[in-house]
Amino acid sequence: MRVYPDRLQQHLAGALAAIYLISGDEPLQLGECSDAIRAAARAAGHTSREVIDAGAAFDWQRLAAEAAAFSLFAEKKIIDLRMPGGKPGAEGSKALTAYCENPPSDTLLLLTLPKIDRQQQNSKWFKAIEARGVVVQVWPIEPRQLPGWIRQRLVAAGIQPSDEAVGMLADRVEGNLLAARQEIEKLLLLHGSGPLGADQLSAAVADSARYDVFELVDSALRGESGRCVHILEGLRGEGLAPAVVLWAVHREARSMAQISAAVARGMSPDDAIGKAKVFRKRSALVRQGLGNLRTAQWLSLLDHCHQADGAIKGRSTRDAWLLLEDIVLAMSGRPHPAWEVNTGHA
Repeated sequence: MRVYPDRLQQHLAGALAAIYLISGDEPLQLGECSDAIRAAARAAGHTSREVIDAGAAFDWQRLAAEAAAFSLFAEKKIIDLRMPGGKPGAEGSKALTAYCENPPSDTLLLLTLPKIDRQQQNSKWFKAIEARGVVVQVWPIEPRQLPGWIRQRLVAAGIQPSDEAVGMLADRVEGNLLAARQEIEKLLLLHGSGPLGADQLSAAVADSARYDVFELVDSALRGESGRCVHILEGLRGEGLAPAVVLWAVHREARSMAQISAAVARGMSPDDAIGKAKVFRKRSALVRQGLGNLRTAQWLSLLDHCHQADGAIKGRSTRDAWLLLEDIVLAMSGRPHPAWEVNTGHA
C-alpha cells in the first residue's frame, strides 16, 4: 500500500507493517518520515537496530542473514537498509522479493532510497514491497505551498508570524526545507515564542549570521576565505546537515556561473545580474564576487558540487565536508591547486 507523508503519523498509530520503503530527493521529509517509523517501531518493542548501506558492492545475502539472525535476548529489531543508488540490481531484486515472501515476524525492514523512476516502480521487487508493506514517496514542496508550510512550522513552534515575515523567510530559503527548519530553530532560540514581524525577523537573522549558510556564501563572494573556513567549521560543529550547506553553495555557484557566462558573451555586469534576478541589496556583492573566478572555473564548481552531493548521499567514500571546504574556498578566489579546469575563455 502507499501512504502520503502527511498521513504517515496517522498510519503509525495503528498496527505496523513488516516493511516500509521511503523514497525521494527531499532530505528533510525523507529524514522525518524515517525518524517517525523508527520511533514507532521502538515504541512497539523493536529495540535492536541494524544499519546496512547497500552500495554498489553490497552482498545481498547479508539481508537474508540479518533476517535469520537469532537474538540472544529475543529482541525485536529494525533492519535499516539504505540504498543510495536507488536500484538494487539483479541480485538485490531477488533478495528483496524473497524477503517479501516471508518477512520475519520480529523484524521491521526500513528501506530508504532516492526518487524511484517509473521503471523501478514496475519492477518485481518494488511491487512485492508495495503488496506486503508500505511505500512512502516524498516530493519537494511547490513554491506556492512553501509559505503555508513555513507558517505551519512557525505556529507549531509557538511563533505567530506576520505575512511579511513568512514571505521574507520563504524568499530566504528558496524551497530548501532543511534550511527552513534550521532558520525556524534559530528564530525560536533568538526570538522566542510570540508574534514575529518582518523587523524582528531581520534582527534575528543578523544575530545568527556568525554560523549561517547565507553568510557563508556572502563571505565567499567577498573573498574572505579565512572567514569561510571559520563559518564552515561552526556549521559542522552545530550539527548542520552538509546537504543544507551544499544547497546554498550550489545555488550561488550556479547563479554566478550564469552571470559570468553572460558577461563573457558581452552583456554588461549590471544587465547580467538583473537578468539573474539578484536582489538589489546583493547586486554589489555579486559584482564583486564575479572577479573571484573565470567563467570556466565557476562552471567547474558545479561539477565539484555534484561530487559533494555523491559523497553526502553515500555514492563515494570522500569526505563531504572537505569537498565543501574546497568549493567554498574556490568561490572566494582560492581554487584548489589540483583542480583542472578549462580556462580557455574568460
